[in-house]
Amino acid sequence: MPIVPDEKDWTWVLERACPDCGFDTAAVDRDDLAGRIRATSDTWEAILQRPDVHDRPDDDTWSPLEYACHVRDVHRVYAGRVGRMLAEVDPHYDNWDQDVTAVEDRYAEQDPATVAAELAAAGAALGALFAGVTGAAWDRTGNRSDGASFTVDSISRYYLHDIEHHVWDVTGSLPAR
Repeated sequence: MPIVPDEKDWTWVLERACPDCGFDTAAVDRDDLAGRIRATSDTWEAILQRPDVHDRPDDDTWSPLEYACHVRDVHRVYAGRVGRMLAEVDPHYDNWDQDVTAVEDRYAEQDPATVAAELAAAGAALGALFAGVTGAAWDRTGNRSDGASFTVDSISRYYLHDIEHHVWDVTGSLPAR
């Protein structure tokens, strides 16, 4: 059954804590990014071993496997975006339709062990990219196709909320740090 696309603009999480998961972007220490990404990947590895990994809790919610595939792809998309922000002057990103990707890439049919390995590798790559950012590079800018503007700093916080919030979506709690 298809999921109704989430069309909310989540950029508000850069201004206030998420009322659902409690994540507060203002409390993120940039030096902790790689470790928090790794902790999230470790949590997904455990989730992907659950016997209910293919089961949707209801008709409107992805299965744990589908969420994990999405998080893997979020790592990949944001690595591309951050890489462009660091290499180009104020790049504009094409829209990424996560719901189309979920259907076209058959998230629900993917192998959980493969997804766990791919998710961890993609997260480690983005964590390494963030770990290499220093000084004024945190202030470099980029723009989403809907007009939302980010700095490397703000996109790191926005992204981290996304991946940690999806752990909360599946488990009801944020990943251990």
